[in-house]
Formats: sequence, C-alpha cells, structure tokens
Amino acid sequence: MTVEYGGKSIYGAVLGILMLEARFPRIHGDIGNATTWPFPVQYRVVKGASPDKVVRQDPMVLVDKFINAANELVEAGCDGITTNCGFLALTQERISKAVPVPVATSSLMQIPLVQSLLPPGKKVAVLTISKNTLTMGHLTAAGVPNPEDIPIFGTDNGRAFTRCILDDHESINFEDCRQDMIDSAREIVESDRDIGAIVLECTNMTPYAHDVRKATGLPVFSIYSFVNWFHQGLVPDRFRLELDDPRAGLF
Repeated sequence: MTVEYGGKSIYGAVLGILMLEARFPRIHGDIGNATTWPFPVQYRVVKGASPDKVVRQDPMVLVDKFINAANELVEAGCDGITTNCGFLALTQERISKAVPVPVATSSLMQIPLVQSLLPPGKKVAVLTISKNTLTMGHLTAAGVPNPEDIPIFGTDNGRAFTRCILDDHESINFEDCRQDMIDSAREIVESDRDIGAIVLECTNMTPYAHDVRKATGLPVFSIYSFVNWFHQGLVPDRFRLELDDPRAGLF
C-alpha cells in the first residue's frame, strides 16, 4: 500500500508565475494566457507593478511585493517561480534568497547556455521590448558573463508592440505587433552576420517566435522555451521501464 504525504494547498500545478498588474489582451502564446502552457500553472498579480514601472523605471522598488507574492505561490503548492517580464532579472538574487524553491525570473537567463551552443565566432543577440532601458545591469543580473558583448535590439520604434504593452492599452492590433517583430528580426540579421541565435527578452514576444525564426533562419529562445525546460526539472516525464520491441522477452 502506497502512503502519500501532504503539505500543500494545491496539487498538480507546481509552477508559479508572478504577473505584472496590466489589462492589455494576452493572446495564446503569451505567458499570461493559461492555455499557452501544456501543464497547469498558478498566477499571482503583483499589485502596483505596472509594465511602465518595471521596464522604464526601477523594479527593485517593488521587490518586496514580488517576494511576498512568490511566497504566497509557494504556500499554495508551487515548487518553482518565474515571472512575466524579462526586466525582472534585476530581482533574481533578492527573490531567490527569500523563497525556498528555485526561481527563474527572466528569459535573459538563457543567454549563457545559448551562447555555449553556438560555433566559435557566433554570438547571441537579445530582442527586447525596450532597448532604451535594458542595461548591462540587467544582463549581469541574469548571469551573462560578458554583457558588453551581447548586441541588443528593440521594438521601441515599431507600430504597436512596445507602445501598446508598456502603456497598457486594452486593445491591440496583433498583426501590427507581428510586423514589429519581423522588422526587428530582419534588422538583427542585416546588422551583424556573426549573430547565431536570438533570445527574446519579453514574455509577450513568444507568439511571434516562429515569425522571428522564419525571418532570420536563426534559433529563437523565449520565455516559453525557458519555462518548459524549467518545468521539466520540477516534474520530469515518467517513462515505461520496458522495451517496445515485440521480440523482447521471447528469449
């Protein structure tokens, strides 16, 4: 007889996502659309943490609120915490020290691993929602060893993506956003032939990752790739301990 032990309020949803307080629509593929994920997740909205405050200002002013929300998710049964903004890399150290489970605050944390995958002479580029405010400090906080070597591109001057999300518009033309992403993707490959892969900083960029890949021919890594990898560590797949070979066991 198998004995099971409790200790949680909620079971089967081990990943907790800290959300900014925003009202813009979130399409399939966005981290804030629960149908994006192939597994259950839990959310907590951090009150007062607007996209503008986190991306254009200093998110460390709000770090205690993020810590409180992270601990609420842990109490609710989460075994790992992530966030819905790559700029929250600045909070990685503080949050990870304050909660008892693994924390992955930013898609930017993939950069060192992606760089290690590339051939000599190739480098990772970052595509961000705000090139104007993404600093070397953000990359350093994400664990990037030589942040000055990382080329940064943004959608700042596009039609809709940056403006509508950071200003929290309640209606968005997502085709315009797609075109912004494609334009930025083309800028990346046209500006530097040594770029070998792209990391999408913004968690709202995932729905366009396929378009970026198609426009550049380069591997594209997003919060979706990062969180799926993270979750696999929290809940590894279980495999049958047997062969599918029909001859197995006949001899």
